[in-house]
Amino acid sequence: MTSTKEAVAPGRADARPFTLWREVLTAYAAPALMAGAAGFATGQSGLVLAAFTSIAGTSAVVAYLLGAWLRHGGRPRRWTTTLPRPVLTGLLATATTAAAALLGWFAAGWLPAHTAVPTGKWLDRLRLDLPISAALATTIVTLRWRAAIGRWRV
Repeated sequence: MTSTKEAVAPGRADARPFTLWREVLTAYAAPALMAGAAGFATGQSGLVLAAFTSIAGTSAVVAYLLGAWLRHGGRPRRWTTTLPRPVLTGLLATATTAAAALLGWFAAGWLPAHTAVPTGKWLDRLRLDLPISAALATTIVTLRWRAAIGRWRV
């Protein structure tokens, strides 16, 4: 008879439970600190500002939306648990990256034309910051969620 630990992942300790607020906090803090430190070290004040706004903010929003969607009221969707982990991660990362790229492209062009927001470098950064942040947050949240639920809980 095998133990519960062996049923979850042979040779590994039990995975940490998936806690949405913790994932969102991590999704904000990690890119904010890394990009902020890089901007500070290279003297790029625009990167330091973007680190705590568009980069980390996008990561946190994507982590929240995706984490809530994956949890699906405590009962995951069957296809999200049966697809191989790399395939699921690739599909979700592609979808969120495409959506974030469209949002960044739209915001960079629409905001200055239709609002009092002045054109600036920060708007051009959205076209790059949003999709990269979305891709990273989606990949990390999806992999952590799949590790937390385990195949035996389906």
